[in-house]
Amino acid sequence: MANSAQSKKRARQNLRRLEINKARRSRIRTFIRKVEEAIGTGDRDAATAALRAAQPELMRGVSKGVFHKNTAARKMSRLAARVKAIG
Repeated sequence: MANSAQSKKRARQNLRRLEINKARRSRIRTFIRKVEEAIGTGDRDAATAALRAAQPELMRGVSKGVFHKNTAARKMSRLAARVKAIG
């Protein structure tokens, strides 16, 4: 349990950031899921559009500290390869 005023404030800030980061992570996962659903249907145009929409969201997650830069790069690379492979 937090005792000092500083540790109590830090605990409050951590809870607030947790909610913000959780919402941001959920939003990013939704964008990624839309890309994967488009890939599943085999619609290359829809998959490309969904990938273009997901890319800035992933990069925003990196800049806000939700994801590591390499994690986002790996996800983008793998999604782009799967979209490109759609015949």
